[in-house]
Amino acid sequence: MAGTSTRPSLGSPVDLARAGEPPTEASPAELLDENARLRRICAALMERVESAGMAGSAPYSAFEHTVLLAEQVRERTETLQQTLAELHAAKGEAEAANVSKTRFLAAVSHDLLQPLNAARLFTSALEEHALPEPSHRLVGHIGRSLKDVESLLGTLVDISRLDAGVLAPDVAPFRAGQMLDVLAEEYRQMAAAKGLTLHYVPSGAVIESDLALLARVIRNFLTNAIRYTERGRILLGCRRRPEGLEVVVGDTGPGIPEAQHEAIFQEFQRLGGSRDVQDRGLGLGLAIVDRIAGMLGHPLRLDSRRGQGASFSVLVPYGQLSSASAGSALTAAPSGSGDQLAGTRVWVIDNDAGICEGMAALLSSWGCRVRTATSLARLEASAGTQVAEVLLVDYHLGEADGDGLAVAARLRERHPGLAVVVITANHDAAIKARSRALGYGCLLKPVKPLRLRMQLLSLVTTQGQGRG
Repeated sequence: MAGTSTRPSLGSPVDLARAGEPPTEASPAELLDENARLRRICAALMERVESAGMAGSAPYSAFEHTVLLAEQVRERTETLQQTLAELHAAKGEAEAANVSKTRFLAAVSHDLLQPLNAARLFTSALEEHALPEPSHRLVGHIGRSLKDVESLLGTLVDISRLDAGVLAPDVAPFRAGQMLDVLAEEYRQMAAAKGLTLHYVPSGAVIESDLALLARVIRNFLTNAIRYTERGRILLGCRRRPEGLEVVVGDTGPGIPEAQHEAIFQEFQRLGGSRDVQDRGLGLGLAIVDRIAGMLGHPLRLDSRRGQGASFSVLVPYGQLSSASAGSALTAAPSGSGDQLAGTRVWVIDNDAGICEGMAALLSSWGCRVRTATSLARLEASAGTQVAEVLLVDYHLGEADGDGLAVAARLRERHPGLAVVVITANHDAAIKARSRALGYGCLLKPVKPLRLRMQLLSLVTTQGQGRG
């Protein structure tokens, strides 16, 4: 580098070649030049030292930067861990609140279903009497209002149980007609009240599913079909597929645009075109259908176009009945079936006096000989040595009696031929499974009179065949 050489120049004070010679007198100009040259050398050396110092300090700078990064990572990790802990705590609180809400709704629904069940029984008993036309219309209005309350309450409870994951299916084989015959009879009357015709094609196929949950799916299909069809007919039938039985509900209603085929299965979505001012639906029916079908593993299908009606279907796998359950299948109620119950002795145990009175009124209108009680002790005291053919027992009884299954077991020890139907507002699959394992029938509250009548007819027919 020019002007930065470290080699001493000739004649300079540090000239080693002339170190042994006596120094010569230097001029001021030479001294200034030498001073400037030395300053340049010093500056060059300083620059090199500083450059060498920076290069040598690079490892330390990297270490210092690493320490800084590690501190930042530690702080952010602690923040993240704290956030995750808060999220876990919030999730736990939300799950606990959800379970608490579900339990609350279940308890409230049970308490609400008790008087609702009694009211439905009284209304059904009134409908069996010969009433003046104005009174008959009033009773019909009361019955429809009670059905609306039952539907809304059942929908809210079902969606809560499905969201909480506490609704477990009770899957078992049964004949499709055991469910569809009852639904066809029930909705045929509803369709006729609106001027529609319900065409039902029975099926003798055996399927495997949760009867109550699958019935809920078909009920929603039928309810929507009647609600949105102004004229024409409703179809309820089945198609045999290689992979299962396809249960189909079709209608001649306004149809559903293809763009809405997925949206209508979401919460609070209503099908367009309904002009029924008395429609009190929440738009949750098909959302419940979708969740139940997903839980059961039953594929859904919708075929519809605007102006060409709609067809909803669910595919249910085939099942195989055991020899014990094959003969106890529920069959459709023939015309005049009420007369077949005349003289049937029925015991009713329910800790709600209103339900006992409602049951007595309804069963008596069918010709049954009824004895009711709010506890096992009271039934035994009033019955004496008399016997009955059928016991209708509530699952939730007082502490002294335990549950309805325990009461039924004690009565069957003394009356081995006593047929039992357990009635409960609890949708727990375990209760239905235990009842079925013991050979008992099981009905959910609010009890549907048609379902109860067909259950009694099935039991009476089975007992008659056994005696024959």
